[in-house]
Amino acid sequence: MTSQNAKAERLLQLHQKGASLLLPNAWDSASALLFENAGFPAIGTTSMGIAFAHGYSDGQQISRDEMMQVIARIATLVQVPVTADIEAGYGPTDEDVTRTIREVIKAGAVGVNLEDNTGVLKPLYSVEEQVRRIAAAREEASRAGLSLVINARTDTYLFQIGEEATRLEETIRRARAYLEAGANSIFVPGVTDPSLIQVLVREIPGPLNVMVGPGIPPAPELFKLGVARVSIGGAAMLATMGLIRDIASELREQGTYEQLARHTYDFIEAWKLFQQKS
Repeated sequence: MTSQNAKAERLLQLHQKGASLLLPNAWDSASALLFENAGFPAIGTTSMGIAFAHGYSDGQQISRDEMMQVIARIATLVQVPVTADIEAGYGPTDEDVTRTIREVIKAGAVGVNLEDNTGVLKPLYSVEEQVRRIAAAREEASRAGLSLVINARTDTYLFQIGEEATRLEETIRRARAYLEAGANSIFVPGVTDPSLIQVLVREIPGPLNVMVGPGIPPAPELFKLGVARVSIGGAAMLATMGLIRDIASELREQGTYEQLARHTYDFIEAWKLFQQKS
């Protein structure tokens, strides 16, 4: 089995210029194994997907311990590097972030998303606050001797923070400060316009991560623009929920199984997928 340090170094390599990392986001063991089986070189987790699967709404409503249990199970099952979505670190203080990073490393993950959002539709942490939190994450990873890949997320565009005229400037200011604090890459979800993405690539002195969504170009086009990492976030989990909704509707209203038949996964293939991990 590949060591955690080797996986961390591999994930770091996948963030270098020209690496073009297309990252699927898993929410449980089955989705992680399916993504690995498809040939992806690394897997991320989706905090939203994990929260929904365990009966919580998004936005740090799930506990740190419950989140870490899922991350640990995924990291144990797959052979590829796993980067964990830890939301805003499960607490506002540097000490909260430090504890979360310690648990992430213990779980076997080799990267994290750490966001500057204090909560859904709430203000962002100040630049100074988030710089301290990122620095605390880097210090804890260094203490553990692990080249943890810190993907610092800013939600300036996702939640349309501040005036549109100054949003780009604020995003770049935050990105530069986060990289100086110890982040390896910058995640700006919510951007879709190719010209804006090009500006971010040019002005941010580090790898840029964007998230798929309505209106955003396909991954190959994003890589040509200079994006280093493309994540799907909770999209696959939401698509799965949509499929289950359609199955439930057909089953309840018509008593037929067309959706089940159309999207079924062969039982023997599923058995083999998990059998090799037992």
